[in-house]
Amino acid sequence: MAGKFARSWELLKASVAVLRSDKSLLMFPLLSGISTIIVAATFLIPIGFDFVDGASIQAYGESHHLPARYYVLMFLFYLVQYTVIIFFNTALASAAMQRLRGETVTVAESIAVAKSRFPTILGYAVISATVGMVLRALQERLGFIGRIVVGLIGLAWTVATFLVVPVLANEDVGPLEAVQRSVDMLKRTWGENLIGNVGLGAAFGLITFAMMLVSVLLVVAAAAAHSVALLVSVIAIVLVGLILLSMIQASLQGIYAVALYRYVDEGEAGAGFDQAMLEQAFRQRR
Repeated sequence: MAGKFARSWELLKASVAVLRSDKSLLMFPLLSGISTIIVAATFLIPIGFDFVDGASIQAYGESHHLPARYYVLMFLFYLVQYTVIIFFNTALASAAMQRLRGETVTVAESIAVAKSRFPTILGYAVISATVGMVLRALQERLGFIGRIVVGLIGLAWTVATFLVVPVLANEDVGPLEAVQRSVDMLKRTWGENLIGNVGLGAAFGLITFAMMLVSVLLVVAAAAAHSVALLVSVIAIVLVGLILLSMIQASLQGIYAVALYRYVDEGEAGAGFDQAMLEQAFRQRR
């Protein structure tokens, strides 16, 4: 167990080194976050007004099921959100690949790559939205055990599609072929034991917990001082810190996924990564 955490820490440091060399990679999670907020507002605000009139609430209370139009809207919401997220993740993967090859690239050039892959990105978004809707529907209709099973299925899907975005950014393939490529790469080289990825998530989970703990203490101190200005400042700093932390995590995970893809596809891990470490990070299950 200690070895797993040590390797995860080395992966984190290597990913940070790549991100430090090109901080423009943070722009992609930022643009993605802003876009998803706009999409969410576009869909949720009209739905909120629809519920205000009371008819939808009454219909839900009588049947315990949302009207059919809401499931259509939910699917469209999933589709647009997935399209936006995958689009900017593809741009990030394209930029990260160039950095790992020692080349320079601009944000505009990476977005142009994502635009050229848009039909495939949209196709994969349709697949992802469909899977998300099916899993959500199953969770609503199954009991506690069933929800656990559905959660495991969702986890398996996440693992299977871990390298889809790097494939979309670097190969001229269709969405189904991209999923198959991702499955084949993971199965052939590291299997399903995502030690490195879990390590990154655990590291940021600890950082977030520590940040929230310090934030609570600062908010309590500001409230005790009866200073509204100090309280507002602390809350603003906390929000900015959390946003920045999420941007860094998204960027590092994107860099890590591209490094793994490049190792499988080209036999090289890229700048800042130890190939032997990557071989140990994703072990093929025996």
